[in-house]
Amino acid sequence: MNFTRWSARFPGTQRRAAARSEHAAARAARGEGAVPAARGEHADPAAPGPADPTGTDAPAALPSLEELSVQEVLGRLPALVAVLHGPEHRTAYLNDAYTAGFGHRPLGAPAAEALPELDGLGLLPLLDQVLRSGKPRTVKNRSLRATDEATGTGTVRRADSSYTVTCTPVTGTGGPEDPKGSGVLVHLADVTDHAEALDRLRSAERRQREAAVTLQRSLLPQELEQPDDLRIAATYQPGGTEAAVGGDWYDVITLGAGRTALVIGDVMGRGVRAAAVMGQLRTAVRAYARLDLPPHEVLQLLDGLAAEIDASQIATCVYAVHDPNEGRLVYASAGHLPVLVRDEDGTVHRADGATGPPLGTGGWLHTSGTIPLAPGSTAVLYTDGLVERRGEDIDEGVAALERALSGATGTPQVICDRLMRALGVGADHDDDVAVLVLQHPSRTGPDAELFHNAALELLGGIEAAPRARAFAQGVLTSWRFPVELCDLGVLAASELVANSLQHGTPPMRLRLRRTDRRLIVEVTDGDDHLPRRRRAEPGDEAGRGISIVATIASSWGSRRTPGGGKAVWCEFALPEA
Repeated sequence: MNFTRWSARFPGTQRRAAARSEHAAARAARGEGAVPAARGEHADPAAPGPADPTGTDAPAALPSLEELSVQEVLGRLPALVAVLHGPEHRTAYLNDAYTAGFGHRPLGAPAAEALPELDGLGLLPLLDQVLRSGKPRTVKNRSLRATDEATGTGTVRRADSSYTVTCTPVTGTGGPEDPKGSGVLVHLADVTDHAEALDRLRSAERRQREAAVTLQRSLLPQELEQPDDLRIAATYQPGGTEAAVGGDWYDVITLGAGRTALVIGDVMGRGVRAAAVMGQLRTAVRAYARLDLPPHEVLQLLDGLAAEIDASQIATCVYAVHDPNEGRLVYASAGHLPVLVRDEDGTVHRADGATGPPLGTGGWLHTSGTIPLAPGSTAVLYTDGLVERRGEDIDEGVAALERALSGATGTPQVICDRLMRALGVGADHDDDVAVLVLQHPSRTGPDAELFHNAALELLGGIEAAPRARAFAQGVLTSWRFPVELCDLGVLAASELVANSLQHGTPPMRLRLRRTDRRLIVEVTDGDDHLPRRRRAEPGDEAGRGISIVATIASSWGSRRTPGGGKAVWCEFALPEA
């Protein structure tokens, strides 16, 4: 493109002017009317035109591109156009839109002085680059802050605006004295409306995401339950700011008698809907956990509920139960990633059995599996955001997590943080991540003295009851409990044993367990009929044992055992030292 200070001096203009002159002379010789307006001149649309010799109102012929000057083209553009000349970027031309947008600007003055708006948009360095390289450059959404500008009629407040700017190198901007002078054509397209609409859209998306994150965090445990025999920590991190929140969740549920349920899940999808489904599943898991069912039965119930909530919503889940008396983790998985367990020596085991399809698929009978969790062991439950990466097999991510876990030591919270760092999870991670770490600590010294177990096989008939009372009295006294607590513990053991002898079947066992916070009394037998608390009438000879236990104990409960029997238990909170 060639530009000069005056449109009549643009290369090619003289040729077009001469052609128009010859054309006009020919028309005058034929008597065809007035010469059309020259380039840069605008005919009065209200003035009467030449008579139409045909007697019709045919539209006038449109001028060809060759008949338009560059100045006419630029002058009619709605965008703001400026032509700058030389290394100081002196103003050579401003179209009407530019003058209307920013007011009158002097020609011939350097842009740094005459065009403050270009400085406000940060374009002066860009002009130097374009002039030096000879290559056009475009920058988008440059913002110009509001300014107060003095005019002939007073001070005008110009609002904030945004522009997309294209700077194009041109020659012939220096006039007749410098016909080959170099310059820059600056084209500013006002995109303020688009920028404001984009800001509104981003604000709406940000509010929606914040609402989803708030909803999800409110549905997650605000404070994890801390069982007597485990140390537990969890971490949840939503995806980066450009990602909608997902449906990752976790929970820790104390079941009584020292047993603890641990659960982690992932609702596929993003946004408020995924968070809402997650909340319903978590609430249901807590309700099902109170039934103290085996893990596979909990997942079976959860599978039916997930189908009722939303058959199109896919969710995965791992439900596990830890019993300190057994030293293992019993678990079931519905399409979730395997639980990892690290032994005290650093060996990592993968619990990849007992896995079924995701929740809501129906028609599948889940099963439970076991993995050892001895004292000194650490288990990790996690969601796919921790190990899944684009372009990589997810097994590679699980293997990387195993390597990171094998060398991770410290408290559960420290291990959470180390695993997140080792797997490269940062603030800009593109997926939600939930991690649940539990440790079965290996206790020694004075700490170990606070944890004791004692058990008695109940053999024989009714004579087992006095033997159970004597056993309980001796054990509780040796554990140096206060007299009042010893008496309550012996009474609870007597009632539970008597109930088992009357309604249960062999084999029977009385187990006493103390932790640093509670005394647990548990009786097991071979009958799977669970007792319930009921109101005994004055004439009834039975039905008061469970009521007595429920009255004197802090809590009580019952559950079916894997062998087909049941366990009935109660707990007493230890007095604070």
